[in-house]
Amino acid sequence: MPVTASKAARMAKKAEKGEKKTAASRLSSKAGSKNASTNGSKASSVAGDDEAPMLSGDEEDSGEAPATKKEQMDKVKKLTEQMDKHGLSDRVTTGVLASQEANRDVKITSTSLVFHGKVLIQDSILEVNAGRRYGLLGENGCGKSTLLKAIAKREYPFPEHVDIYLLNEGAPATDHGALEWVIKEAEKEVQRLDDLAERILEDEGPESPTLLDIYERSEAMDPSTFETRASLILTGLGFNKKTIHKKTKDMSGGWRMRVALGRALFVKPSLLLLDDPTAHLDLEACVWLEEYMKKWDKTLILVSHSMDFLNGVCTNMIDMRQKQLIYYGGNYDSYVKTRSENETNQQKAYVKQQDEIAHIKKFIASAGTYANLVRQAKSRQKILDKMEADGFIQPVAQDRVFTFRFADVDKLPPPVLSFDDVSFGYSGKKEDNLYENLDLGIDMDSRTALVGPNGVGKSTLLRLMTGKLSPTSGVVNRHTHLKMGLYSQHSADQLDLTKSALDFVRDKFSSVSQDYQYWRQQLGKYGLSGESQTALMGTLSEGQRSRVVFSLLAIESPNMLLLDEPTNGLDIPTIDSLADAINAFSGGVVVVSHDFRLLDKIAKEIMVCENKTVTRWEGTITEYKNHLRKKMLARGAV
Repeated sequence: MPVTASKAARMAKKAEKGEKKTAASRLSSKAGSKNASTNGSKASSVAGDDEAPMLSGDEEDSGEAPATKKEQMDKVKKLTEQMDKHGLSDRVTTGVLASQEANRDVKITSTSLVFHGKVLIQDSILEVNAGRRYGLLGENGCGKSTLLKAIAKREYPFPEHVDIYLLNEGAPATDHGALEWVIKEAEKEVQRLDDLAERILEDEGPESPTLLDIYERSEAMDPSTFETRASLILTGLGFNKKTIHKKTKDMSGGWRMRVALGRALFVKPSLLLLDDPTAHLDLEACVWLEEYMKKWDKTLILVSHSMDFLNGVCTNMIDMRQKQLIYYGGNYDSYVKTRSENETNQQKAYVKQQDEIAHIKKFIASAGTYANLVRQAKSRQKILDKMEADGFIQPVAQDRVFTFRFADVDKLPPPVLSFDDVSFGYSGKKEDNLYENLDLGIDMDSRTALVGPNGVGKSTLLRLMTGKLSPTSGVVNRHTHLKMGLYSQHSADQLDLTKSALDFVRDKFSSVSQDYQYWRQQLGKYGLSGESQTALMGTLSEGQRSRVVFSLLAIESPNMLLLDEPTNGLDIPTIDSLADAINAFSGGVVVVSHDFRLLDKIAKEIMVCENKTVTRWEGTITEYKNHLRKKMLARGAV
């Protein structure tokens, strides 16, 4: 099987070990400064209030930096960027370009992907057709993000004219405003296209089939419209007339992710790779992005755990399953239907073949020495041999079913948690208040969803509930025996990525137990098992790290759960399991989430946070989504 440039470079570098140590060090340093980590950026990127990370509502807010200390960050960076100690890719890839170099449709055969010795893809086909929007599916830890990184780093032989952009880091912290930065990036893209056209003209001549495409792309950029078009995109992503000029260095990680997403949408690369793009967006921005991407005419590969988003955007699905890439036409619902039909047919064919094999083997065994029966037995043995040579039909491999469960708690009589004429602002000035004169109550049977634009203070409201923040005026009343557990969108920042999950939870709760088997069981309850427990957390997917945080939350046995974006990084079956666990929980639940499907499954009441107050939405979450869509269409935002 041919070896790609990534593996060749890796092998060459190892051969030079010891002879060119200084050069290796320089290369590592260069790679570390140029690249940014997928999982690392996600862990530190927050799409709302820029608040201190919390694992539980009962912990003191120390104000300290994330658990991973500064001196460890280089190691973490290499882990999350998937680099080895030489600064080269820790991924090993193979692939052969089977389509024509000039084609816009790309087909790569003999595709394989290995990461840290684990085979993620084996001898499969990677195929993307121009203008299609692919949803990349697979359980947490199967390698979806790793595949996107390998594609983005051109570790597979994509033709040069296919420019690739992976959104896995926010815009850098600069003195440029959001709008200014996007425009500067667009100007760089125009220059890149001009340079590429000049080089192709010189190397291949004016008859090159790719030259026309490049000219068309360059003309379509149209610098005279940069400011108008960039403003429309950034406004759709939640920026207003003031924040669109805010320096990126003054933004939280989540807002810098929005700026980078704005750049990707504006520049429109030939192949856009999006890894959970809605993770840093509020519901309104999610609706806008879904509407915008429906009209996307370039090639897209999208990892998303939102069924709504996959259904609204995707024209095709790629299922990363059993070390293969399996292709389906249509959106997510179509994929579910087709896959179910295929698996039903496969199981029927498997049972039929197994019956036939058993019948043949029984006949052969009973043939004895009778000449005519021996001849028939030999004939049937040939049939059996041919079946084996062609490959026996395999039984359907069942998905691993993971079940969340929150421990049962004793009921508390109401009122459990109530706000009485509460106002709050960080500055203390009335004009800066996020909330004024709030009156609301949460009880043990509450299933409350908090919705509203980013920046209105949904996460702040949760911290007022826990007591980590105190109201400027008014009173927050809590039952004496109320114990709250907060799953924060910052929670992953508390994980030391240079440790394994097993060592981390054992060290953090050393007073609970020192027994490794006990902690294996605790992590196993939340779907983290086997090698995932002992691997360094920097090498785990975001969804796997989220499971570590859920296991920590469960240890506290809270009787009220405050969940701030709990679905980020989780795969669809795990989100379904989370919804079931929330519905079965005997305590109260308050959720902030951009996942419409989760909210549809669990929310008994929807509270809209805006205009310094909280009001009840009289309708379903689907009706709220349609309300947001109509507002956008009315103001021409899409």
